[in-house]
Amino acid sequence: MAELGDKIGSYGFLGGVAIALIFAFVAAAPWVAYLLGFLGLVVGFLNWGDKEAQGFLIAAIAFLAASGGLGQIFAEVPYLEAFLENLTTLIGPAAVIIALKVIYDFGKG
Repeated sequence: MAELGDKIGSYGFLGGVAIALIFAFVAAAPWVAYLLGFLGLVVGFLNWGDKEAQGFLIAAIAFLAASGGLGQIFAEVPYLEAFLENLTTLIGPAAVIIALKVIYDFGKG
């Protein structure tokens, strides 16, 4: 069963990246942010186990911290800025869910 969850989470992440890329070039409706956020939640719940959690959280923190500065640099290239914002909308919820999982695991000892 875990393998099915891993596959759904992986496909959800790849689908989210594809949606983020597509809607960087197409005017995005408000529902796109909700869809990316939902896919981020799915990825967080299904994709990463104990092995991958630390690596994902470090990468997510680095990405989310750097995206603010990159957003200012990419402001001159609207498509890159939109893609970066879309990826942030996807990765943020996944990072929150995985962080909560790790905190819960620490708490239960």
